[in-house]
Amino acid sequence: MTSESELTSPVPAGATRRIFIDKQSPKAYHALVQTSEAVRAVAADAGLDRVLVELVNLRVSQINGCASCLDVHTRAALRAGDTPRRLGVLAAWRDTELFTPAERAALALAEATTAAADGAAQDVAHAAAREVLTDDQVAAVIWVAVTINAFNRVSIMSRHPVRAER
Repeated sequence: MTSESELTSPVPAGATRRIFIDKQSPKAYHALVQTSEAVRAVAADAGLDRVLVELVNLRVSQINGCASCLDVHTRAALRAGDTPRRLGVLAAWRDTELFTPAERAALALAEATTAAADGAAQDVAHAAAREVLTDDQVAAVIWVAVTINAFNRVSIMSRHPVRAER
């Protein structure tokens, strides 16, 4: 039997206890995980390296303010070979020379996917991405952004904690 503390988040001052929706509805969460695994395979089949995928995951999580996903994907990006310097300036990627043309195109496309209401920005990002990425890669980047946006919502709405290492 699952205890209530395993299904709910810690409560910051002035906030209400939230349900960990991934634990409360494990079938739905498992389906999201399976989607993520399929998207990871699509990205690899399209020739996107793991560093670029993790940059997309991180940038979308920065925009959405998802501490849990930022924690997970920072560690994943470092394991994939990215550097602390690049990750430290990711929020200001446009103002650096540290990212490749493909990474820059993917980051712009991920941002446009996350801010889906801005159709003009989507058009610009999509056109720029198609100049340096294949159609399969463009589709994969969009799928990565869509999937991490979903995980961001799960973690934010569940208030998944990021705890200090022991």
